[in-house]
Amino acid sequence: MPQVKEVLKRVKKIELKTKVLVDGLISGEYHSIFKGRGIEFSEVREYVPGDDVRAIDWNVTARLNAPFVKEFIEERDLTLFIVFDLSSSNEFGFQRSKKDVCYDIAASLMFAALRNNDNVGLCLFTDRVEKFVPPRKGKKHVLKLLRELIYHEPKSKTTDIRTALSYLNKVIKKRSIIFIISDFLTPDFEKPLKQLKSKHDVILVDMADVHEEDIPDIGYAFLEDYETGEQILVDTSDSEFRMRYTELVKTSRDALLTTLKRLNVDIIRMNTSEPFYIPLQTFFKMRERRVVR
Repeated sequence: MPQVKEVLKRVKKIELKTKVLVDGLISGEYHSIFKGRGIEFSEVREYVPGDDVRAIDWNVTARLNAPFVKEFIEERDLTLFIVFDLSSSNEFGFQRSKKDVCYDIAASLMFAALRNNDNVGLCLFTDRVEKFVPPRKGKKHVLKLLRELIYHEPKSKTTDIRTALSYLNKVIKKRSIIFIISDFLTPDFEKPLKQLKSKHDVILVDMADVHEEDIPDIGYAFLEDYETGEQILVDTSDSEFRMRYTELVKTSRDALLTTLKRLNVDIIRMNTSEPFYIPLQTFFKMRERRVVR
């Protein structure tokens, strides 16, 4: 386990790195997109002319033999969950590992929620749920989440997001904003994602690296599966091999996008070769325009 000073130093570095984004690019959009989206039941009162008939509580109306309507109030705060893939495939990266970039993304979202006084929770997963931290408010809590995120030692190397989604479907009762950060190199997870999407605002952050789909011509080389450790010797100077490999990766990605489009789930596509804040900012502005409409 790292020393406390080392933990604080690394967390502080991430906080400073993401501060400009949180202050200038996210906080305003975050507030306008997510604040006030949820409502909770308040009380039942007698119907008065002009009330929306869709709000009538028919059970109470039948019992008291007079029309009553349900009243709702806007939720004062929100709950944000960061669901983070710790599997070994996220260790891959040409300039920076996918996992390292994902740390910055998760931290930015946590600090944006902190700035808006929202609850933040964390779920770390591989092919199992490695760690679940219930949502709370406050900077001390956010710093605890970042420490767990950065220094947790995964028990598994492989990915199966279905396990995490099924777990979240059981434990998250209150409607929440759920950011799932992964490279989504995982078995089909459409069914549990559909269930989660029906109850919560789910956004997928899809992290990729340019060399996952575009192998450079460097002659004979070993390709290694980060999760299984399996290696295979390939001739990267073979243009036909490189083309087939690129098509295979593209087909897999296209299948994921087709599924998400069918489920109407938002996805932010990231690449380690570009600054992480650009697609993040683009997503928030896109969602803000959608809310305004």
